[in-house]
Amino acid sequence: MSYRLAVKDIAFFERPVTFARPFRFGAVVINATPQAFVRVEIDVEDKGRAIGASAELLVPKWFDKRPHLAPEETVAELRRSLLIARELYLAHSGFETAFGLHAACIGAQVEACAAEDIPPLVAAYGPAEIDKAILDALLRCAGVNFFDGMAANVAGIDARLSRDLGDNDVSQFLAGRRRLERVAIRHTVGMDDKVEGEGGVADLRENAGARYFKLKLNGDPPHDGDRLSRIGRELATLPYDHRVTLDANEQYADLAALGALVDRLDRDAALRPIAQKLLYIEQPMPRDITRQSPLGALAQRDFIVDEADDSYDAFPVARALGYRGISSKSCKGIYKSVINATRAAKWSAAGEKCFIAGEDLTCQAGLAVQQDLALGALIGVIHAERNGHHYVDGFGDTPAAEAEAFLTAHPDLYVRDGDKVRLAIHDGDLLTGSLTTPGFAAATHPDWSAMSPLTQPTARVPLEKAV
Repeated sequence: MSYRLAVKDIAFFERPVTFARPFRFGAVVINATPQAFVRVEIDVEDKGRAIGASAELLVPKWFDKRPHLAPEETVAELRRSLLIARELYLAHSGFETAFGLHAACIGAQVEACAAEDIPPLVAAYGPAEIDKAILDALLRCAGVNFFDGMAANVAGIDARLSRDLGDNDVSQFLAGRRRLERVAIRHTVGMDDKVEGEGGVADLRENAGARYFKLKLNGDPPHDGDRLSRIGRELATLPYDHRVTLDANEQYADLAALGALVDRLDRDAALRPIAQKLLYIEQPMPRDITRQSPLGALAQRDFIVDEADDSYDAFPVARALGYRGISSKSCKGIYKSVINATRAAKWSAAGEKCFIAGEDLTCQAGLAVQQDLALGALIGVIHAERNGHHYVDGFGDTPAAEAEAFLTAHPDLYVRDGDKVRLAIHDGDLLTGSLTTPGFAAATHPDWSAMSPLTQPTARVPLEKAV
C-alpha cells in the first residue's frame, strides 16, 4: 500500500569529517570533507506528521571531475543541488506519493542545475538525499521498517521514469524482496594505500577479514599492471578464498588504453592472481567517452558503469554498449537503484547476465552507511564496497554521545573500541538485523544541535551567459 504525503519543511546541516589517512581515487586525494545532513518534516495523508533524516558526504571531484574546477567548487555544486531540490520539493504543496514527488521534480532539477552548468550526476544528489529523508519520515509515520515497507511499495514506485519497464515489473520485483541478513564488505585499496607487509592489503587487522577487495586504478596500463601484480601476490597469501573488482574512476582515456590493461590481464602470468579472482571492472573511461564507445570484444570481461549512471536511461544505454552491470549508491538515488535492480532481475531471468553492484562513496558511520547498507540488502547486493570505516576513525568528528546512541540502537552494527565506536565487521560481513527498526534503517537520528547549517554557495553563471 502506498501513502500520499506533503513536504512541510526541509533543512540542511553539515559537519566536518577528517580522514584518518588520505584517500586517493582517480585524480583526487581527500583528507577531509563535510558531511551533509537532511532533516525533513512531512504530513502523511490521514496519518499525521513525521520527521525523517539522511546523511551523505559532500565528496569533491567525484560527481564532477572537470579539470577546470577546483575541489571546493565541486563541493559547492553539491550544496547548490540540495538547495535547488529543496525549492522544487517544497513547491509541491499537494499530497503525492514519495516516488511521485521525486518523479515530478527530477526533470526540473536537472534542467535548473544545467542552467548553472551543474551536470546531471551532481543534479541527482539533492533529490537523492531529500528522497531518503522523506522515505525515513514516511516509514516512521507508517510504523514499518524499510524492508517491509519497500516490499509493500509504500513509496508508490512505478515505471513512469523507465520506459523499458512496466509498473508490474517494479511492483513484482519489490514484492519478492527479502532482506539479506549479511552483506560482505568489499575492502577498498586506494592508490596511496600500502600494499605489502604490516598495514598492507593482506594484513587482517587492516582489511577487517574482508573476502572481497576493490582495487583502484589510475589509468596508466603499465603502472596499473605492475601495482596489480604486487597486490595479487599479497592477496594470494590470505588464508581464505577472495574475489576482487577493479575501479578506474574514469581514468582510462579510451578503448585502446583499456584494451592494453585487459590484454595484460589475459596474458601476463604475473597478473593471474588478480585475473582469476576478478569479478568486474568498474567505470574505466570518462562518462562522455563511455557513451560513445561500445566495448566490443572487451565485453568478454564484465564491466559496470558508475559515474556514467546519471539518468534513468543510463543502464539500458550501457547494456547496449556491452556493459553487464551498474552500481547502486544511495547518493545517486534510491529509486534509481530499485529500478536498475528490477531491470537486472528481468534481463537475467531472460537468460542474459546482468547485475547491480554495491559501491560506496565513503558512507560514514550512522545514517549514511545504514541507509546504503539497507538498500543493498533489499535489492540483493551480497557484497558491497565499504570504505568509510577504513578511511575515517570510527565515527570521526561525530560527538561521542551521538555515536553512543547509534551503538545502543544498533549493537550488531557497531562495537566499542577503546574510546571509539566503530563499524562491527563479523567474519568480513555486516549484519542487517537491527536495520529492521521502523523508519529507513535507523532507530535514532543525529544530534541536530551539534551541526552547522549548510554553507550557502553562490549560484554559478555559465560562461556563455557571463560574456
